Amino acid sequence: MSKFLIVGLGNIGDEYENTRHNIGFKILDSLAKENNIKFTTDKLASVANYKFKGKTLILIKPSTFMNLSGKAVNYWMQAEKIQKENILVLTDDLALPFGAVRMKGKGSDGGHNGLKNIQETLVTSEYARLRFGVGSEFSKGRQVDYVLGKWADEENKTLEPRIKLAIEMVQSFATIGLQRTMSAYNNK
Repeated sequence: MSKFLIVGLGNIGDEYENTRHNIGFKILDSLAKENNIKFTTDKLASVANYKFKGKTLILIKPSTFMNLSGKAVNYWMQAEKIQKENILVLTDDLALPFGAVRMKGKGSDGGHNGLKNIQETLVTSEYARLRFGVGSEFSKGRQVDYVLGKWADEENKTLEPRIKLAIEMVQSFATIGLQRTMSAYNNK
């Protein structure tokens, strides 16, 4: 049976809930709720096991805070014996317009501290990531406030269907693979 590590990036704590930077957590929370599975607190992360079409998806929400996400990713890769080809990191992306969802097999950290730490820890930028566009509606020097800010009312109205699309992409990654998922979904 194939095993996958699905990593939702975010920060722990009520003050970060429903912020743009926590979209990775939000996607995994929606997936868990939809499938009636629960996260438990474990080493360096909240963890849930999700079975989908004969695959096992280990869902983790690192409890290390964003800037140390690599520590949790590395620990769970080793603990579950998961190859980097079977890792998918869910992250917010300022370079994409709000609600755009794109999957990539590798790339730079794009200034994202969570991705930067994962790349430093794994010593590679060759791992799949699902980038969820949060837009870039902030003034110069206000990037941190923007990503740590709550979703705007307008955004909240259309967030749910975009999260559902992201969940479909996670399931697709685990069943038909990276390339076919990118072909099928990257322009939706």
